[in-house]
Amino acid sequence: MSDVMLSLQSVSKTFHVGNTPVRAVDAVSFDVNAGECLAIVGESGSGKSTIGNMILGIYPPSEGRIAFRGEPLPDKRALSHRRAIQLVQQNPLSALNPRRSIGASLRLALDTHNIGARGERMAHAATLLEEVGLDPAYLKRSPASLSGGQRQRVAIARALACDSELVVLDEPTSALDVLVQARVLKLLNDLRARRQLTYVFITHDLSVVRNIADRVAVFEKGKMVELNAVETIFSAPSHPYTRRLIGAVPVVTSDELALRDRLMENVNVAR
Repeated sequence: MSDVMLSLQSVSKTFHVGNTPVRAVDAVSFDVNAGECLAIVGESGSGKSTIGNMILGIYPPSEGRIAFRGEPLPDKRALSHRRAIQLVQQNPLSALNPRRSIGASLRLALDTHNIGARGERMAHAATLLEEVGLDPAYLKRSPASLSGGQRQRVAIARALACDSELVVLDEPTSALDVLVQARVLKLLNDLRARRQLTYVFITHDLSVVRNIADRVAVFEKGKMVELNAVETIFSAPSHPYTRRLIGAVPVVTSDELALRDRLMENVNVAR
């Protein structure tokens, strides 16, 4: 039996625009097993980032229950919850304080959670940089002096600084070019295996999902319309919306082109 790390049960979120209620997430239920990567995909406005924010405790659910390792997560998260569940944001330049050196940003996470002896924390920060493929000399540099890929590696190192168990990755490669994307995805896969991490990977890009996810949850207009293994999502998607998303993925091989054409035929029939 799988070890469930995160569980959402009939979770909904309603915002109010003036006096008008807007249902951003509507009665969503799914589990995330320890050690897996669950990708949440959908177009802008599908509710995927709202799901991530509720998992992190940025928004409380309007309805439903979120549990971590079998225990309900309170709306106001304890420090232990914030340590266990970390975020890697889309834009690392805005996520890192431009006035802090890379070393100071990494050390802040260690200081906040009182990890290690105070005099050893900068050495710990150097080890974290090495783990994500960066030279420890970068500790003295500013975020603005790094490339986008390097900054994202720093953001990943910061998420790992407090020995997190679950990492929510919100469009972590969308601001990177294709080659750097591939390198960051390989790093994330390596770290997941080495540290036995669990990922919730939020993206609009299904071509990225193929390289990292075990399962995929597809969202449309606040509802989860499909949840399945990544192989099934790409070979035999069951929902017309999923087929449309896959039909829009750039193709490389003749097999992928044939699959795209077959899926789009199914979409047209469904219409």
